[in-house]
Parts: sequence; C-alpha cells; structure tokens
Amino acid sequence: MTQGAVAARVTNLTKTYGTGETRVVALDDVSIELMAGEFTAVMGPSGSGKSTLMHCLAALDTADSGSVMVGDQELTVLKDKALTRLRRDEIGFVFQSYNLVPTLTAEENIRLPMAIAGRSPDPAWYDAVIATVSLADRLGHKPHELSGGQQQRVAVARALVSRPTVVFADEPTGNLDSSSGAEVLELLRRSVDDHGQTVVMVTHDPVAAAWTDRVLFLADGRVVDELRKPTREQVLDQMARMSA
Repeated sequence: MTQGAVAARVTNLTKTYGTGETRVVALDDVSIELMAGEFTAVMGPSGSGKSTLMHCLAALDTADSGSVMVGDQELTVLKDKALTRLRRDEIGFVFQSYNLVPTLTAEENIRLPMAIAGRSPDPAWYDAVIATVSLADRLGHKPHELSGGQQQRVAVARALVSRPTVVFADEPTGNLDSSSGAEVLELLRRSVDDHGQTVVMVTHDPVAAAWTDRVLFLADGRVVDELRKPTREQVLDQMARMSA
C-alpha cells in the first residue's frame, strides 16, 4: 500500500454496552482515517474508548453502527470466514502480554499464524523481519528462556511476518521496563520507516507516544484532539488539559 493512501478508516462508528441505566457509550459517532506508512498512537483516559476503537478496527469486535474499512475491505459486510481470513492476512496484532505459545520456540511462534493458514512467509521478507527485530541468535529459544523485551520482539515479528495492511499494538510496552520498552518502540518505528508498515498503538505512556507520527486523543468515546510529530511534553500537556 502506497504512502499517502488510507490504510484503515472508521466512519460514524458507534458502540454501546449494556442497556437502560447501565448503558455505556464506548464510541460516539467516531470518524477517523489512518494513513498508510504512519505510526499512530491512540490515547485517552480509562474508559475513553481506545481499546474498543482498536478492537473494532482489528475485527475483534463489532460496532452498533457505522463502517470500518481495512484497506479496501468493508468489515461490517464480511461473513465469519472472510473476517477470519482478513484478520489472518491483513491485520497484525501485538498484545501487552505477548501471547506466545510456551511450548514453541521463538521461530515457531513467529511462523505460527502463517503455518495455521498453510502458508510460508516470503523468505526475503522473513529474513528482513528477523534482522529488524535482532532475534537471529534466539530463534531456537522457548519464551521462558527470553527476557520480556525479547518475548515482545518475537510478538512484533509474528505480527509483521505476514506483511499485514495494519499492525495494531495494544499497550505493547505496558509490561516492560523502560529500556526494553524503548527497544520495542524503536522496532515498531523502524518497521514504519524502513518497510512502510502501518502501525496503530493504544498507549497511556507519553514517552511511547513521542515515537509516533500522530497522536489521536479520545475522551468519552469521541476524538477530541490530535497532535502531529508529538513530543513527550506536548502529550503530557494535552493529557493534563483533558484531566483538568
């Protein structure tokens, strides 16, 4: 997908949970475009709709109304089998808790989604991903033999190896110390700069947000502001204003 194209978009997206007095509006008529080849952070206080937005974009949840596009595919009209295929081929996901299979080696974990699909990664791309995540000497290790930062790098490699349209990262540095977190953020940044990957990251960390090209701020299920080329200080100022 070429730079300047839209990798994913939501239009008039609304999502509620519960009914009556317990009804919560998680997303309130949200419309955003996520550009190809950009690293975008989504921030906001707890309950602002960040994770709901990501889950709707990643086809892990469905909205009440509105549309979700990934590439040129409209998710809301896809049947289960087509959605499964889209999640496998077009979407990469990095979780806070790594989600590695403990009995498999790093290499087996990286290849697992494609192996389940009966496919092999493109060899040149696979080598480029392994070089980018600096794991060539750890591929035979099981997750318990790796540090938290290394495990998360395995998870990032797993997300990248199918060359998805978008990689979604949900608090990818949440369980890591600052130096391991910086390694993972540098890796995501490099996947954007060197390989044209599109990355969308939910985070509460201003330091993490400062690695991105753009920060979207959510509050009460709405996009209330955005920053381009953010600095840590700008993100902190914006968050302070939102909590005032």
